[in-house]
Amino acid sequence: MVSIQYGATGRRKRSVARVSLLPGKGKITVNKMEFENYFPRETLRMIIKQPLQVTGMLDKYDIIVDINGGGLSGQAGAVRHGIARTLAIIDNDMKSILKKEGFLTRDPREVERKKYGQKGARKRFQFSKR
Repeated sequence: MVSIQYGATGRRKRSVARVSLLPGKGKITVNKMEFENYFPRETLRMIIKQPLQVTGMLDKYDIIVDINGGGLSGQAGAVRHGIARTLAIIDNDMKSILKKEGFLTRDPREVERKKYGQKGARKRFQFSKR
């Protein structure tokens, strides 16, 4: 029996997640680690599972994720985006559900760069008149 593998890329902040879905029982592997060990916070795990819960595919696919860059919050958002894009490829009917929930939209917000002569992106050094 040949199993079909679906894949897509998800992005958030500086994180890039390559997501592969295989028919299975709902096992999630992130960077060759258990899902629960890689994302210790329950809120991050909840964010990642949202597209699966909305479409009712929580225990129908095994998910293999490879993540680079960013922190845990950005990585969780990237995985969610990748899973949603992969589910949209699998079934066109799910695309409208995921689009309505906002899971297919890439969050464009990035950290603004620090400027020279300033303490941060917007904050200045203290001004002294004399």
